[in-house]
Amino acid sequence: MDTAEKVPRQFSESDLLPISRLADIEFCERRAALHLIEMAWEDNVHTAGGTIMHDRAHGDEALEKRGVTVILRGLLLRSLRYGLAGKADVVELHRTDDSDVSGAFIHGHQGRWRVYPVEYKPGRLQQQMSFQIQLCAQALCLEEMMGCVVPEGAIYYGKPHRRLAIVFDETLRAKTREAARRLHELVASGKTPQARYEKKCDSCSLLEVCMPKVSGARRSVQRYVADALAWHCDESRK
Repeated sequence: MDTAEKVPRQFSESDLLPISRLADIEFCERRAALHLIEMAWEDNVHTAGGTIMHDRAHGDEALEKRGVTVILRGLLLRSLRYGLAGKADVVELHRTDDSDVSGAFIHGHQGRWRVYPVEYKPGRLQQQMSFQIQLCAQALCLEEMMGCVVPEGAIYYGKPHRRLAIVFDETLRAKTREAARRLHELVASGKTPQARYEKKCDSCSLLEVCMPKVSGARRSVQRYVADALAWHCDESRK
């Protein structure tokens, strides 16, 4: 992609869904529904740690200069094409050549700038697709807002204090667009998917709200009773 594509308007302001929920729907559709449809929220050590890191990343200054790099903190993001909105932890602006048509023009700054989003996450460095999709969605918003191309960003992990560079190739972009589509379809349906316990449920902050083991077992009993009643009805007709 050499230049930013023209963006048709497909969503209104009232349609916008949180970028952060893309990570939810990639992790678990039920989790996304509990947040967006049932408005459920519970903190655990992971979400609390994430909140602390986001607060630190946003800081007190919205704009900071470090040498030739400009750092934007807590930048509000929006995409009317994909129906998403949110806030970037950090967006770095790196000076690029004026002939680089993929760069962005920034108000108050001369020349073109390479836009580089950074998402902060607690814990150890890991290749987690849900986080990469969330970061890529930020890139899609920035491209739409700034009329530029964002080829790469990074996820900063708090435990090792290291960045993981993420390239926004077409495969990741396609997964991100698909996640946005699924999220809007989920909210439009107004239906929360049934619980199904998996090992990853143990790390979810909504474990006590969702209760996948209990609700899953309850559904099994309900199916058993329904099947038993149906069988007895069939037998009585013979």
